[in-house]
Amino acid sequence: MKSNIFPSLVLLVCLFTGQAQQTPAPPQSETISITGATLHLGNGQEIENGTITFNEGIITALGSGVAPAGRVIDASGKHVYPGFIAPVRPIGLIEINAVRATDDDAEIGGMIPHVRSIIAYNAESQIVESMRPNGVLLGQATPQGGRISGTSSIVQFDAWNWEDAIVKEDDGIHLHWPSSFRRGRWWMGEPRGYQPNKEYADQKDEVLRFVKNARAYMAGPAKEVNPAFAAMEGLFDGSKTLYTYADGEREIVDAINALKEAGIKNVVLVGGYQAYKVTGVLKQHNVPVLVRHPHTLPELADDQYDLSYKLPKMLVDAGLLVGLQNDGAMMHNIRNLPFYAGHVVGQGMDREEALKMITGNTAQILGIDDQYGTLAEGKSATLFISEGDALEMTGNQLTHAFIDGRELSLETHQTELWKRYMGKYARE
Repeated sequence: MKSNIFPSLVLLVCLFTGQAQQTPAPPQSETISITGATLHLGNGQEIENGTITFNEGIITALGSGVAPAGRVIDASGKHVYPGFIAPVRPIGLIEINAVRATDDDAEIGGMIPHVRSIIAYNAESQIVESMRPNGVLLGQATPQGGRISGTSSIVQFDAWNWEDAIVKEDDGIHLHWPSSFRRGRWWMGEPRGYQPNKEYADQKDEVLRFVKNARAYMAGPAKEVNPAFAAMEGLFDGSKTLYTYADGEREIVDAINALKEAGIKNVVLVGGYQAYKVTGVLKQHNVPVLVRHPHTLPELADDQYDLSYKLPKMLVDAGLLVGLQNDGAMMHNIRNLPFYAGHVVGQGMDREEALKMITGNTAQILGIDDQYGTLAEGKSATLFISEGDALEMTGNQLTHAFIDGRELSLETHQTELWKRYMGKYARE
């Protein structure tokens, strides 16, 4: 009996992970025009009763007076949006948390900027597939774990393999800045709750030594290759971005000042729970924020109960470039990205401004705004048609979706199960 256990486990894993997503769509073969829709451009503007035309994956015309050409899709009363973008998540790197063989989001080590997430990206992930019916069409496949987790890449969600999926390869490195506070280890007799992290200074110095040694390595004569230091080169010449995860006021200020002083060109703050307290520092150094999603509880006992809900608007009102992300939430909740933006609308933000946080702003932060994130002539036809307001659950009902002009199937394993069991449990 024991000899059959391992093959049975392998079969179980295959049953869970072997169902491939819908076959990637073929390249666009004819001009397509979408007419009569409200066009949400992703830059804060919208066009009522507009037409958008695209050919060979590129938007060729859009506006209220554009004459349609080629195949015409009547979207009267519907809405057209640029594809939503999900940053800083290990999408395509984890399938089933409880099955180790499907979890490839982290490697062993503390400082591993040379570990590239893209080669582990699973283009046939069912989680990736489930993003598309909510309009999430691009994402940043991001490694996790360690102090410096590795290098991310930006992908589109309609591909045979990771090579086909790449939008921007090795776009940035991810640094988890140490915290000046930690939770008490009650099992060791320490009091519960937060207390000062006595190792904070040493941990901070360790990060900065690594960064400075990497810069010195770049400036020195040719020598034996150090993969970790070599991977950091793009941070000093501006070709890569350092995504820095920090939440506390002290940590944010320490991280931004120290990293800029060390010569890092492009820094993006990820999380930023107390960023509203230090907006001056962020603006001074031109640091955008990928703020955490609003569906979280207050961190500290004396925080306002609705701080997480209104934080994105507070940062935007302060003049920062802000994108939304859901780092720390369950992987499947990435598809709720548009509803996080909708929640911010409920906190008083203009709807088109909230939309920018998951389209144009995020594209700008990730460095892909030349092609993605907004609807404009000459940009990629990565967009979708929704029956209603895509920031609301009741309105986010897609009828068509396109990536680089390729028309996607919106069927997933979840819609297949829904169709199967709706018949079984339908009322007579």
